[in-house]
Amino acid sequence: MPQNPTERRVVVTGPPRRVRRVPGYYRPRTEIDEQTTLGHTYVRSLMRTQLRAALTVFAVLGLLIGPLPLLFAAMPDARGLEWAVLGFGLYLPLVLLARWAVRRAERNERDFVRLVEDR
Repeated sequence: MPQNPTERRVVVTGPPRRVRRVPGYYRPRTEIDEQTTLGHTYVRSLMRTQLRAALTVFAVLGLLIGPLPLLFAAMPDARGLEWAVLGFGLYLPLVLLARWAVRRAERNERDFVRLVEDR
């Protein structure tokens, strides 16, 4: 141990200035930024999964609401039932469907970011 405190050396470390790339290693994020064919394929796959989720929501919505006019036409004297079904019966399924759609879209985006960032 040095006797004089001014003789002590201080070592300063920091992040490396340059990162050497491993040969044959690619980053999907740069592929997307440079708009290469591979990057286009990555983005297209994200769009395809988002479209699939949206079409699923649309199909469930069509199956849920589509038959209602036929049901209401079959029962012309049930005005109170129509309002009850439209006002109260559809609210919870629509909220649950919207919640599922948002969670699915966020999960698709999270999976895409995980794929792109190599985590």
